[in-house]
Amino acid sequence: MPRSVFATMDAAKARARAKGLELIDLSIGSSDLAPPAVALEALRRATYDPETYGYCLFSGTAPLRRAVAAWFGARYGVSLDADEQVLPLIGSQEGFANLLLATTDPGDLILLPDPGYPSYYGAVALAGLEMHAVPLEAENGFLPELGAIPERVARRAKVLVLSYPNNPTAAVATPELMREAVAFCREHRILLVHDFPYVDTVYGDYRAPSVLAQPGGLETAVELYSCSKSFHMGGFRIGWAAGNAAAIAALARVKGAVDFNQYRGIQAMAVAALEAGAEVTREAARVFEARRDALVGALRRAGWEVPTPQASMYVWAPLPKGTDSFAFAVAAAEQTGVCVAPGRAFGERGEGYVRFALVRDAAVLARAAARLATFLEERG
Repeated sequence: MPRSVFATMDAAKARARAKGLELIDLSIGSSDLAPPAVALEALRRATYDPETYGYCLFSGTAPLRRAVAAWFGARYGVSLDADEQVLPLIGSQEGFANLLLATTDPGDLILLPDPGYPSYYGAVALAGLEMHAVPLEAENGFLPELGAIPERVARRAKVLVLSYPNNPTAAVATPELMREAVAFCREHRILLVHDFPYVDTVYGDYRAPSVLAQPGGLETAVELYSCSKSFHMGGFRIGWAAGNAAAIAALARVKGAVDFNQYRGIQAMAVAALEAGAEVTREAARVFEARRDALVGALRRAGWEVPTPQASMYVWAPLPKGTDSFAFAVAAAEQTGVCVAPGRAFGERGEGYVRFALVRDAAVLARAAARLATFLEERG
């Protein structure tokens, strides 16, 4: 099992606290915004309902499954079968790990983006899979070149993982890429897993495409959603999987062996959030967009040229050539109190970058940028 980047950074934070430094923690993408009021009210009501106190079997998840299907239909114009193509999760991270256990055998080959979310590597290790890295390079907009995957590798592969809007690079995808991925996976009989937590964290006119809305997507892919980003419910641990019915059924069997689904009150929160309307998520996206502008502007004024992301809650910042990202992140935390995530924690091709999470208000982000500018200047 790979060591968690978060454990490494926690140790650096502890040393910064011991020095009396004010911590500005931008290393973890945990939203600091509150869940929608309607969601909190739904949870409050549920806690007084004795019907929610027992185990929640599959039938008890029907309200959430129906709400997901209705949301998807309104959002993407595609009909999902709430009984066979939707399954609640205790967070999409749990869903990803259990989905690999459900749909692969030890020794199978998985195509995994590099850089990618760190928990992917742990899930791959738990499932005993062999990994083939799919490079995400800056010159290609951090998008995969599926045509560059060797044919012998594609023939062996059982799963391809994508995630757009992307963590950590903040890259965005077009419907054309999603269609290409579906065609590639159909040709090679590969399950396409699209991790989609940042569907609502988009800026300007950009709208994130669903792989399930592409021709053949429902037969080829499983898409993972999360309430952690769209509705700021990270601590409540609720999400869902949607897509290929056979893969969803396999995932349900695995989950049936290890959990009784999330508390019904938390599921009621998700239903209320989904039914609250798009303005709830657009308002939050505007908050993150303003923070993005504040951080990017402050870094650029300090001479640190960083791209302006169209989506996600991250800024993926290139370091000066030759700078070790782990050493930079640890030293920055210990000497300035500003905590960022080292790029190498997301894969070998993450080296040379750090990731900022937009989880503090604009004034604090500007202060963090100023501290890091001084830190960079002192390092030469």
